[in-house]
Amino acid sequence: MPTFEITTASADDVGMLGDWADDEGWNPGLTDDRAFFAADPCGFLIGRLDGEPVTSVSVVRYGACFGFLGFYLTRPSLRGRGYGTQVWRAGLARLSGRTVGLDGVPAQQDNYRRSGFRTAWSNARYEGAVPLDVAPPAGVTLVDARTLPFGLLSAYDRRFFPEARDSFLAPWITAPRRTALAAIRDGSLVGFAVLRACRAASRIGPLHADSPEVAGALVSALAATAQATAVAIDVPDINPAAVRLAEQLGLAPSFETARMYAGPVPETDRAGLYGITSLELG
Repeated sequence: MPTFEITTASADDVGMLGDWADDEGWNPGLTDDRAFFAADPCGFLIGRLDGEPVTSVSVVRYGACFGFLGFYLTRPSLRGRGYGTQVWRAGLARLSGRTVGLDGVPAQQDNYRRSGFRTAWSNARYEGAVPLDVAPPAGVTLVDARTLPFGLLSAYDRRFFPEARDSFLAPWITAPRRTALAAIRDGSLVGFAVLRACRAASRIGPLHADSPEVAGALVSALAATAQATAVAIDVPDINPAAVRLAEQLGLAPSFETARMYAGPVPETDRAGLYGITSLELG
């Protein structure tokens, strides 16, 4: 009989998950694994069949009360044999007692509901070329986010996420092949966004802003700075202004997920959420 065991992933394993995600058409970032692994080095589980990795789940802990589940994948030839279910259960056990979020593809959403998850909103990935000359509103200046005190970025990001995530955010803005911009008005942060090179269209996330005008200027400046011919943004429909902005920028929907939670839905600044950070870690 084959031997199946569940182990904590290595750093190399987390890099491998990017290849698995690419096989699913998720268009992962080229250096996402650096920030993912730093966020919670024990938060990635691999199911191995006779020593070979065949299934996975990420169950990253944030603070004392929140966790996010992603990378729930089984190699296509081995689906339907229960290996994924075993890893799923082990992952949820690691997040026991916490509110858990995930971004689920349509094919899996009924399965997630059976495990106690409920839909909070839907995300549509909008893709395409954007205008490169959208000016920021009067009084707003765009700067390299990495030149700002990190505490300023962390505090602003915290408005849009259920817990502080400094160990993730620091490598997220500094990893290779990415651009991070912040919008400043009168010395205060009014927008923050990161673009990262991916297998296909460059993805923007997070995209936080105090107004659609600031968000649009950030998207335009990111694409121009990185010389990105196409961008992709996972836009939450719970913010209608974000959907309108994506359409005004000429982007078209290409992919859909649902933000789902097991436990109370966290209170965050949804009006300023124009693009989620990642499908895997929230």
